[in-house]
Amino acid sequence: MTGSTRLARLIVALTATLAVGVAGSLAVATAAGAKAKAKAPKGAVEKPSAGTVTETGSSLMYPLFNLWAGGYSTKYSSVTVSTASTGSGTGLADAANGTVAIGASDAYLAPSALTTTPTLLNIPLAISSQLAAYNIPGVTAHLVLSGKVLSSIYQGKITTWNDAAIASLNPSVTLPSIPIVTLHRADGSGDTFLWSTFLSDADPSGWGKTIGFNTTISWPNAPGALGETGNSGMLAGCKATTGCIAYIGISYLTQALQAGLGYAALVNGKGQTVLPTPKSIATEAAGFTRKTPPNGTISMIYGKIKGGYPIVNYEYAIVNSSQTSSSTAQDIRSLLEWIVNAKDGNSPSILNQVNFQALPASIVTASLKQIKTIQ
Repeated sequence: MTGSTRLARLIVALTATLAVGVAGSLAVATAAGAKAKAKAPKGAVEKPSAGTVTETGSSLMYPLFNLWAGGYSTKYSSVTVSTASTGSGTGLADAANGTVAIGASDAYLAPSALTTTPTLLNIPLAISSQLAAYNIPGVTAHLVLSGKVLSSIYQGKITTWNDAAIASLNPSVTLPSIPIVTLHRADGSGDTFLWSTFLSDADPSGWGKTIGFNTTISWPNAPGALGETGNSGMLAGCKATTGCIAYIGISYLTQALQAGLGYAALVNGKGQTVLPTPKSIATEAAGFTRKTPPNGTISMIYGKIKGGYPIVNYEYAIVNSSQTSSSTAQDIRSLLEWIVNAKDGNSPSILNQVNFQALPASIVTASLKQIKTIQ
């Protein structure tokens, strides 16, 4: 990551932290009557009222949110949790305009969103990661791919799988001469935010300078490039397309393997070749724990962390701290407290089912502080 890129990220985090701090103060000041309800003991889950909590957004988080919804409703039958996979962009927008209670997002809030709706929060709920998946007949090994090579592939500069740049990273693999078909998200996507951030950080003078990162970007004209909707669309599209490469959330790892897709070991910020294992994902995240600001706004992509997998992120609940009723706020607080609780939603018995990692204790504490401002 270049010095200018790190400075830009720092400005984003500081701006978001200031806006969220102001929002939290406003919410507490205007909801003093409901303040007592937000004070659940540390580690405990506030008892909900009764009603429905609506969630939409990240397709990467969708399998996990379904597990959370079922587990929470089993314990608290008075509340129904409805979920939908619409992409992080929609989750962000729907939470901002009040269409849903919770917007699920792989990407943290941009300063522009906080300028428009300063009462928005982005609350870390768990830790996830992303795969570089491919469909190459006859190749069963985990290919080694670097961010710079992937940048060139997605820019249409590397067009066949036996290109010298790929072959040099994989000297023991016989690569076919078939064309590479890049798949990207056509919808507003936190996965696109993660992927384009990785390419920007790994190739700052190329991708970072000319294309950049966001939930939606202007994709280069790579030969045969295909746009897909959601992680399920990326998975199905890659399965159906010989020679494809696609970025897919790790919650779809089992389905990707069942579809016959391979996935790469990526070159991290220390120059090491790393697979997305529980250990490497946790290692990358641990390197950012102390750097994470109170509002959770941070990129954990491509850190210079020994043994860390380079595409790791917090999964966020985007929530308005100012709700339309005290009972709705109570139900949202209760659900989110249950989710980040290590004995409930952040337990290995739930997270391991979709290859997520639990939040570190200090991040749980910070998330709870944000949750308690919801009124």
